[in-house]
Parts: sequence; structure tokens; C-alpha cells
Amino acid sequence: FLFSILNPRFTPVTHETLPFKAAPGQLTAAEIMAGRLLTGQVPTERYAILGHNIAYSVSPQMQGSAFAAVKLPHTYTRADVETVEEFVEGPIWNDDNFGGCSVTIPHKANIIPHVDVLTDAAKEIGSVNTVIVKKDKKGTRVLIGDNTDWKGIYNPLRRRIGDEIKSGSYALILGGGGTARAAAYAATKLGLDRIYYNRTPEKAQDLATEFGGSVASSLSDDADTKNSLGAILAENQGNVQVVISTLPAAAEFELPEWILSSALPIVFDVNYKPYNTALLLQTTSKGCDVVRGSEMLWEQGVGQFELWTGRTAPYGVMKKVVLENCLPTEAD
Repeated sequence: FLFSILNPRFTPVTHETLPFKAAPGQLTAAEIMAGRLLTGQVPTERYAILGHNIAYSVSPQMQGSAFAAVKLPHTYTRADVETVEEFVEGPIWNDDNFGGCSVTIPHKANIIPHVDVLTDAAKEIGSVNTVIVKKDKKGTRVLIGDNTDWKGIYNPLRRRIGDEIKSGSYALILGGGGTARAAAYAATKLGLDRIYYNRTPEKAQDLATEFGGSVASSLSDDADTKNSLGAILAENQGNVQVVISTLPAAAEFELPEWILSSALPIVFDVNYKPYNTALLLQTTSKGCDVVRGSEMLWEQGVGQFELWTGRTAPYGVMKKVVLENCLPTEAD
């Protein structure tokens, strides 16, 4: 019994749903974890989501449920502060049992000077949504800044479009902020060509300069209008396979009808509240395959959980919690 609890790896286990045990006295993974908790083998670590005006965030419910599902005693709270400095000078960040944090608006760039190492994804995207705590050989704490936002976009789209990307397949990326950068990074990893559109052309041009691609001056289908979406597609014999909107739901943006008149694109709206944006209502009515921000939320959260714990995330649990908190109710 004690061997199973104290053994750090390759411990034989059974599963509670099996009709019999493979060997006498064999424990389930849940029983072993419970024993490790009782004997103090698993320290309680502190996690948080760092942001401002984040009462809406579903991350505490999602990550808290994930920790509970795998019998980890960790805590996950909101750190709602106006400045990053308030957090990094506070008790959670400086606790010996600080395990890491999620980072959301408006702190994704401001947290960067406070970490020791940036991953390639965080460097290229230019923002951090995940801080991971590791120890070096001397036992000194090392803070790693990573970005899983792009995985929240990449994973759902990869499932839908597969591995074979035809020449001339474009991702139309709407918006010019930090999430648009993650979208550009994800589209690049997917092998899609990129077209950017934003009301501030300079921001769209910055994306094209850093991630490659074209800037559309308008979403017109007029092939004779220089740099219009229609002209770019006609010149490159391309089609819009994916639309990724990082625009706020309050913008009530809708696509021009011509984009939805032939081959229907996959439409990804990064907003998870409200569940149905104007864009999603428009495109679902046309028969488009859509990806909601709720799916992005649990996908990037799964990435965070696995970076923090080194364990396979309880995907179904995290998805269920997000949907429970994001699906519209009768009151909506």
C-alpha cells in the first residue's frame, strides 16, 4: 500500500470501473492520489488569473474543477488589480507555493518584464497569458512566460480543416490587437495564407509585417479596387477558408454577404460571452461551421493546466464547466 503511494513513477494502477483488480491490493489512481494528499506528498500550490475587471472570467471554475478532478489540492483565484506591480509585489506571486498564473487583459504585455524566460510563442506573439514556475538545478525559482491563446485558436481549426491545406487557402483575420496576433501565429502554424482587416490600417500592416500576409483596405468583392479583399483573392486565385474575428461583440460586426455566397468559410469568433454574437448568428444562419470563444477558452486552459502540472488535463471536465457557464439561459 505504502509503496504505491510513495513510488514516484511507473506505479501499477487499476481503475474503479474495471470489474476486477489485476493484482491483489492494487489501487486506483484516485486512491493513490488521496493517499499522497494524506501523507503530505503533494503540496498545495497557489494559482490565479491576473487581470482587471475580470469578474466575468470562467477560468477559476474551469481550473478549479480540473484540479479537483485529478485530486490535486491546488487553489485558483482571481487577482483583479489595476497594475501588474500590485500582483508581483503581493502575497500570491511571492508565496513559496506559487505555481503559476493565467494572465488576461490588460496585463498580457506588462507581465513580460517580470518573468525570467519567454517561450518562442510568447516572443513572437508579444504577450504572455501563462506564467509557469520551475526550479533550476540549484532550487532557484524560474518564471517562464508562455502563450497558449494561439493553441486555443489552432486546435479547434486543425480538427475542422485537417492537415491538408490547399494552395490559395486564406485566413481572414479581423482586428488588430493581441488576440489578432495570436490568430496570425495560429494561422501560420496551420499553413494558411493570411489577410488582415482592421479599421486602423496601421495595426493590420503591423501584423502583415511581423507574420506575413496581405492587408485588405476593404472587404469589398470588387476585383478592380486596389487592395480590396476581392482583388487580393482574385490576384492569388484564393478563397477565404477561415474567418477569425477578434473584434469585440459590441461591434456587432457582420461579414459582407458575398463572402458567404459560395464556398462557406469556417467562422471563428473569439468572444465567449455572449454565446451568440451578431457574426455567429449571421454565419450559422447561412450554414457555416462556427467556432465559439468558449471552445478557445477551454483549449487554451487545457494547455495551461498541462504546462503547470505536467499531467494530461481532464479535457471533458474543463469543457463541461465552460459550457455550463457560457451557454445561454432562458433569462438571456
